[in-house]
Amino acid sequence: MNTYADSSFFVSVYLRDTHTPQALRHLASNPKIWFTPFHTLELAHALAQNVFHRQISAAKADEIHKQLAEDCSAGLWELVEFPSAALETGGVLARRYVPALGTRTLDTLHVACALELKSTRFWTFDQRQAKLAKAAGLKTT
Repeated sequence: MNTYADSSFFVSVYLRDTHTPQALRHLASNPKIWFTPFHTLELAHALAQNVFHRQISAAKADEIHKQLAEDCSAGLWELVEFPSAALETGGVLARRYVPALGTRTLDTLHVACALELKSTRFWTFDQRQAKLAKAAGLKTT
């Protein structure tokens, strides 16, 4: 079984928040979790936002970036390229579901990536994104 987790999941793994216990419970089953350059970008952005809002220091953000690199090198995440068809699939999802769900572009793009990578599970802490993933046929938790 392979899993696609959105950026909110990875943020909860690397930055302690209210969702961290649930994220760690998911990881305890040793799933194969896809990790794309899109995740790298979104996680970098989330860390920078936390520095901007003075929730963490720049030094802490650097530590997290180093930990992420080590985890990627160690094979904790299944590194894959951004699926080329994800933009087209995201457009289809947008036309079909966003009028009813109000999902944002980046959220729709995560679901499109999961579909294109043939994921069997989708993990997110974003409720609108979870609704989109379910509507698109993905199993969420």
